[in-house]
Amino acid sequence: MTISFSRHQFPPSIIRHAVWLYVRFTLSYRDVEDLLAERGLDVSHETVRRWVLKFGPLFAGELRRRRPRPTARWHVDEVVVRIGGRQFWLWRAVDDEGEVLDLLVQRRRDKAAAVKLMRKLRKRSLDPTFIAQGTASAIGAS
Repeated sequence: MTISFSRHQFPPSIIRHAVWLYVRFTLSYRDVEDLLAERGLDVSHETVRRWVLKFGPLFAGELRRRRPRPTARWHVDEVVVRIGGRQFWLWRAVDDEGEVLDLLVQRRRDKAAAVKLMRKLRKRSLDPTFIAQGTASAIGAS
């Protein structure tokens, strides 16, 4: 799928650059407007806002599709976290390159929680060849 820039006054390179400036750096629309004005481009902050709303999700999807698939070696771990004064279990699956595959936060620590995390990962057609366990003893049961 290609992104269509038809019916836009500015060339695609300027639109991409304006959206990139806004998303990559914590700038306001007016900051992006000022940066483009320094380069001799008369673009209003409202135009930048519309570009970000229209093209931002499309660029993100494009980047997501280009991202390499996760490796087949995973590390699954669990951590106790406090949210609002209540104790929860945070389950996390990470591949061997450090890419977080998925997270799951639940009140209970049992086999059902571990199976739920693994099902979520397998739905996305991710199949590991090796799973290393941290302190996740409930995962061994799944």
